[in-house]
Amino acid sequence: MLPWKRAFRPLTALLLAAAVAAVPAATAHASSAPSTGWNDYSCRPSAAHPRPVILVHGTLGNSVDNWLSLAPYLEDRGYCVFSLDYGQLDGVPVFYGLGPIDKSAGQLSAFVDKVLAATGAAKADLVGHSQGGMMPRYYLRFLGGAAKVNALVGLAPDNHGATLSGLTNLLPYFPGASDLIKATTPGLGDQIPGSDFLTKLNAGGDTVPGVHYTVIATKYDEVATPWQSQYLTGSDVHNVLLQDLCSLDLSEHVAIGLFDRIAFHEVANALDPAHATPTTCASALS
Repeated sequence: MLPWKRAFRPLTALLLAAAVAAVPAATAHASSAPSTGWNDYSCRPSAAHPRPVILVHGTLGNSVDNWLSLAPYLEDRGYCVFSLDYGQLDGVPVFYGLGPIDKSAGQLSAFVDKVLAATGAAKADLVGHSQGGMMPRYYLRFLGGAAKVNALVGLAPDNHGATLSGLTNLLPYFPGASDLIKATTPGLGDQIPGSDFLTKLNAGGDTVPGVHYTVIATKYDEVATPWQSQYLTGSDVHNVLLQDLCSLDLSEHVAIGLFDRIAFHEVANALDPAHATPTTCASALS
């Protein structure tokens, strides 16, 4: 092992430890995702909600823990809801989304095909948190996903990278640190602003025709920063700041995806805009 790699291995461990600390302890192994409720392959979309909803977890998340609140919220409103695991690294259980993001997009592609075949639906809607709101854009642009997806809703998506409140700006001062992160946790390296992955993803515009995009951001985000970088530009984009809907909402990057019912109400509006109702502070009780 080269001396610089040995010296900066603790830095990678520190970044991972900080990220793990930002998510709740795993309450169930991802492979135990429910076969009833959500991930029920016998579910058939209704006339009111004709498309299945596929939930895409964030970095260090999984198909269960990321969605213990949002999945039942949508299921109770009559949706067929599904979630997947992606971006697994060998020897790293429960905490996923660490593999190369283009490969993760391929896993999403296969999962969408599986859900559409099971439900008989022509298209799906995608709802993703953090990396899970950004990664599907690769699927839509490069893997044929635009023909199979009606809408993409991102909760705090790092569409133009995650600076971790500016911490990634320090990487150039540690020679070899970026290379080590890319080698050991490529999914993290792909999310560093200016990465080859993000450059390719965002070249030529943020969106593709035929897909409805919604971005739900919080000004208290400490990961996908500055929070304005989460926004997309395009003809069919709805960018939402959570605090414009409820100034009392203090959710940050993790909370907006895990348990914020004000954000969930706006997700429901994005999935069914024809029956949308105003999102306010009172939506926390709905």
